Amino acid sequence: MSAPVLPLNSRGKLASSLPAEQLAEISALFEFRRKGYSLDAPFYTDATIFKMDMEAIFGQHWIFAGSVAELPEPGDYITVDYGPYSLIVLRNDDGGVNVLHNVCRHRGARVLTEAAGATGNLVCGYHSWTYSPEGNLIHASAPGEAKFDKNCFALKRAHGREVAGLIFVCIADEPPTDFDETSRIFEPYLAPHDLSKTKIAYQQNIIEEGNWKLVMENNRECYHCDGHPELACSLFPTWGLTEGLIPAHLEEVWDRNKEAQSSLEERCRRYGLPYEVVEELDTRIAGIRISRESLDGEGESFSADGRRLSKKLLGDLPDFRLGRCSMHLQPNSWFHFQSDHVITFGVFPINEHQSLVRTTWLVADDAVEGVDYDLEKLTYTWKQTNLQDKAFVELCQTGAGSPAYEPGPYMKSEYQVEAFINWYVQRVQEHLA
Repeated sequence: MSAPVLPLNSRGKLASSLPAEQLAEISALFEFRRKGYSLDAPFYTDATIFKMDMEAIFGQHWIFAGSVAELPEPGDYITVDYGPYSLIVLRNDDGGVNVLHNVCRHRGARVLTEAAGATGNLVCGYHSWTYSPEGNLIHASAPGEAKFDKNCFALKRAHGREVAGLIFVCIADEPPTDFDETSRIFEPYLAPHDLSKTKIAYQQNIIEEGNWKLVMENNRECYHCDGHPELACSLFPTWGLTEGLIPAHLEEVWDRNKEAQSSLEERCRRYGLPYEVVEELDTRIAGIRISRESLDGEGESFSADGRRLSKKLLGDLPDFRLGRCSMHLQPNSWFHFQSDHVITFGVFPINEHQSLVRTTWLVADDAVEGVDYDLEKLTYTWKQTNLQDKAFVELCQTGAGSPAYEPGPYMKSEYQVEAFINWYVQRVQEHLA
């Protein structure tokens, strides 16, 4: 990296862990970031900036971890790994979730090694230190340690909360408080789908050879949607475009989209469902975009003809023709809520050039595979789309590693990508301030 050296500010966490010159170099990259352009290569390739991302973004903000369908009963858990962190998210007897750092207080071993399961107490496989679901150390075989005080060695806790069936975690000492307001925005959109009465139909984990920001950027625009033939059957490829930006070959699609959206909004008004666009991707700390938008064809689901993919309606929804409620939350998630199933997407960074993308398909808890839905058909569109997106992200990651790379301009239809990057830059700079 090469950039002007700026005065240091010692308040940021990195100030205590990075050489001063290196911190100044990184700070300058953020300060002189060219708006409207993609980021400089080190943002996608540099291990130190990745470390800062983990501290300033994933160490400070609410992260989407999973849904209630993954933790239906007390004792059910998932483990969530990102960067250097591993968390246990466990359903407790009170119906809430306990979030615990998955690091044994003895020698630091992972306490739970499976991605999901059910447990009573939590037993470390190394020396059998045993913790309650609350994280309290309740047993440690320690011969001769007469003064060993177990109360001093509970698993470290993090914050967890559940909103409209989605589970979020935060490892900061003091989580951002404006998530409360963001929750009040999206809860009315999602509540009618009632995730508490859903189950997992399928979950897919893909490791993409790309920085987590490239994964998020790719998701925030449809400029590349010609590369998604399966998705384009039901998702209007004019998404993100406005009057005056419609290319000639999409004019007919644009007209069809407007008509479908008008019909959808009429149905939403009839049923009392919110559909308006709320877009605050970089104007609040817990950035969000949410709306209910029409789908092509029958307008019911992500299928080749837009027809439903599960026979069971979710929650109290009265109609299959409700398009998709689409939500994007900074920094690591997006969602599609249809009337017949829900798809959640979580991005979990592994290192500066690898990310885990977890996709989960949820259907009504009484839907029967083979009777009410065909699993292959249910998952087909997004399985194909995910593989195509993986290829796009990896193309960009390869390019960012080339000495010939330099930032290029975002097109007008990519304004949400710019909003994501703007949000990211603001949050890191606040952390360093």
